[in-house]
Amino acid sequence: MKLADLNNEKVGVCVSGGLDSKTITKKLVDLDVEVVCFAADLAQADEDDISGVAERMAPCGADTIIVDLKEEMAEACFELIKALAMYDGGYWNSTGIARAVTTKGLIAEMRKVGCTVLAHGATGRGNDQMRFERYTNVLAPEMQVYAPWRDESLLNEFPGRTEMADYLTAAGIEAFPGGKKSYSTDANLAGLSYEAEDLESLETACTIVEPQMGVWPHDAPDETEMFTVRFEEGKAVAINGESLSPLDAMLKANKIGGRNGVGLKNALENRIIGTKSRGVYESPGMELLGSCLRFVYQSTMERRATKLFGILSQLVADQVYDGRYFDPSTRAAMAGISELAKSATGTVKVGLYKGHVLFESLTDCPASIYNEADSSMEASEGLNPVSSQGFAEIQSVEARSLARAGQIES
Repeated sequence: MKLADLNNEKVGVCVSGGLDSKTITKKLVDLDVEVVCFAADLAQADEDDISGVAERMAPCGADTIIVDLKEEMAEACFELIKALAMYDGGYWNSTGIARAVTTKGLIAEMRKVGCTVLAHGATGRGNDQMRFERYTNVLAPEMQVYAPWRDESLLNEFPGRTEMADYLTAAGIEAFPGGKKSYSTDANLAGLSYEAEDLESLETACTIVEPQMGVWPHDAPDETEMFTVRFEEGKAVAINGESLSPLDAMLKANKIGGRNGVGLKNALENRIIGTKSRGVYESPGMELLGSCLRFVYQSTMERRATKLFGILSQLVADQVYDGRYFDPSTRAAMAGISELAKSATGTVKVGLYKGHVLFESLTDCPASIYNEADSSMEASEGLNPVSSQGFAEIQSVEARSLARAGQIES
């Protein structure tokens, strides 16, 4: 869609209260397009009060509806943790999963007020444009999508952030509250991403970022903090002995992991459209709970189950990144992961020290297939070492056949 196509439409604009959101909204209002703004409450760490988004958008001339999606976001976090779904560079794809939750939640509200078009401020060089568009297509195929930063007329008018700021300033709208930063942020319950501006240079250290959910490891306490989490079928149900909902568990894990410098990653990732992108990601709660769950999986999965889990985990990670969270293949992969996670019940205790999650103990894990006696280096009632002789002899048949056939390079 182009600007000229919006005359007889009611446009729902996904906003964050930032420069792009304000510019797009103000421009549409100036063109007499019927506009309603929508913002998702995802427990963003960079928003002290989500109502501030509506206040920042108000001068642009359109109403903003805040949609509470914190519980939905927490459930999505738990699904990713259960799948240990991490993308390039081993980071938790907090932005990718948030787009699935956001689009689904906002579309439902847009329909209530009669919106026929969803508009977003994602750049034409990034991933989010694809995520917003695809999720709208699969969840509301009747709804059209307007992507301003793929509209040539708008790009000509606003080739960069400077022109956007000048446009807003001329209209008496504050462009950079608190001053311009060295990078941009995108936050939700799962984590916080930092990118653009100074971070686009690979000569810029990741530590220019000032973490908002915690601290860098070198600034964490000098003492180890003990942390205990109870999992049932791959889902965290209690932290430090306190039963918690997914939302409260994520908030608590974010706080504890953050203050100990857990979950900060620098990534040079492969974008959907084929380019490379550099970002710094902060996901203390996801990293903390995911690391603990991995200890349970190691105890309950045999070798082939572990291999299958790894394949499914990577598939889910890629699907979330690509904006395909609701696809049948993603649901099938998650069903497989849930089956493997049925045995993942146990209590994990770890020590947190300057960004590290150090194993202390695994208890109350009835499905554990680890047997100390079988693997002991000392005399025990476990596996008889002599029994391995026959297995070694069987293995030798194939090994010697390959050698005699000249198929082994030495």
